[in-house]
Amino acid sequence: MQLPTNFDDLIAEANTLELYQKLIQQLNKDFLLANIDLDFHEDILPSSLKLMLHETVYKLIQEKFAEYLNLLYIVDVSESQVKALDGEDTVQLAEDVAFLILKREWQKVWYKNHY
Repeated sequence: MQLPTNFDDLIAEANTLELYQKLIQQLNKDFLLANIDLDFHEDILPSSLKLMLHETVYKLIQEKFAEYLNLLYIVDVSESQVKALDGEDTVQLAEDVAFLILKREWQKVWYKNHY
């Protein structure tokens, strides 16, 4: 499996394989498991998804760091990938982490569909 390198590639691949709704369902499932009050509508536009996820991760980093760490654990984002990010700019960090979350969720959906 070749992982997408940016948000647009990930969404394009999800749409091509008709797995975008499954991706949203997986996000909702993991956010619920992490006890974070965020529920994406299955028909959410990709741009809205990106914005809402980015805002949520930013707020978690700023205000609820323990919940942020719990979310990363539940989603199973690689610790080494998070540590490799530049933490100087919190806004950029939140955007990068949001993409890592989406990328990991995409892996789960792709594997479930493929095998």
